[in-house]
Amino acid sequence: MTAARALKVVDAAAEAAAADAARDALEEAATTPKAPDRREVPGKDGWHRFVVDVWITNFNFTEFGIYKRARNKSKSRQFTSDMDIFAEIIENGERTGLLGYREDLWKKAVGMDKRLVFKLFTANLGWRATADLMLGRSIQQTIGARGLPVMTYSINTDDDNFMIYLERSANKWPFLPEYFSFFLMDEKGTPEFYRLRRDVINLGGDYTLYDEKGVMVGHLDGKVLSIGGKWKGKVKEGHASKRLLTVMKLFAGMIVFNTDCRRHMRSLYRDIRAGRIAPKLERQEADLYMNPRRVR
Repeated sequence: MTAARALKVVDAAAEAAAADAARDALEEAATTPKAPDRREVPGKDGWHRFVVDVWITNFNFTEFGIYKRARNKSKSRQFTSDMDIFAEIIENGERTGLLGYREDLWKKAVGMDKRLVFKLFTANLGWRATADLMLGRSIQQTIGARGLPVMTYSINTDDDNFMIYLERSANKWPFLPEYFSFFLMDEKGTPEFYRLRRDVINLGGDYTLYDEKGVMVGHLDGKVLSIGGKWKGKVKEGHASKRLLTVMKLFAGMIVFNTDCRRHMRSLYRDIRAGRIAPKLERQEADLYMNPRRVR
């Protein structure tokens, strides 16, 4: 095969992949209903419900096969070569989203290079949000808590002007529930504060969501008998904004990694304190700490 002919074959393959990606995007835009900007439409009982179902293998409809992975990368720049789709999101009986994480960063890297990055996609792999484990902030908080693992996640969504920071509380006594907290900025620039508390009677990873007044406005119910992991979530009418639902879906996916994240932070704390490793931050995370008012 001549070089010119080979080039034509490559161009044709690229055009086909691009056409497939464009067709999927058009199908998604045509089939996805436009929800209100402020609040999602609740169910008849006043709750917006969703399910996060974790798969136990990589042999799924999204990733199986080399060609599928190449197509997935062509659909979104956010779908990296090491992206592993591990869960689907079901709403009203239909698949509306997928959760994935960067497998190499989490399973193959060590020390300060080991980071948890997971992402929320639409059913057709359109990017919606990314959650990053912020090692700098997490280590700072863990040192301040004298070794109690405190994880901070930065959440970046596709249509929000503000970052969301989800953080484990350092106020944790042995055998008592753990807490996470975060806040959202509404359209008027007013912060809305929330906290997630792990249920005292808890077998499957159950968490209750409270607003700033201490009123229960959401819940994640983990299923004990599920193999990979399954959470039924609900958010009360009046609070079920797209951003809050995004945080709840990402949080359900984070629960899968929660134990390993605590171990990782505890290990980093001990290694840094003993001088076994030198602290360093990956450039992408370091950029998030930069002063927005700096002279450029």
